[in-house]
Amino acid sequence: MGIARLREFLERQSVVALDSCLLIYQVEANPKYVSLTHEVFSWLQRPRSRGITSTISMTELLVQPYREDNLSQVDDFYALFSTFPNLTWIPPSLEIADLAARIRGQYGFRTPDALLAATAIQGSATGLITNDAVFRRVPGIEIAVLDDLLKGQQHT
Repeated sequence: MGIARLREFLERQSVVALDSCLLIYQVEANPKYVSLTHEVFSWLQRPRSRGITSTISMTELLVQPYREDNLSQVDDFYALFSTFPNLTWIPPSLEIADLAARIRGQYGFRTPDALLAATAIQGSATGLITNDAVFRRVPGIEIAVLDDLLKGQQHT
């Protein structure tokens, strides 16, 4: 049920922003979410697909390998994600920082979430995939929450 709903969501989008949890679930092969994350990364490999994420997501992805002093895993993550087809990494700019501050002030987001939301807006994302319903507070972007997809719920 969740994969069909995710496919429908992806087909409606011109640009999809990815929360760092998707990267983490994919590399960990998280049993609850890997079928959904695999679908997203398969979709990204199609020629007309466009995904974006913040470089902040790489920070979040690399914490555990650095904590464990696993430099080969750090290299593997860079090799896999920094060159992934149709996925653009967007670093925080002054414009993104300003917009993130506005989002943080208006909607009460934590800084990493505000930066991702601002990156999605600046990157012209029409959709954002996450596992955090807080992103629904941001107007103008359709949100897909993985847990809701698995439960069969959908919110915009």
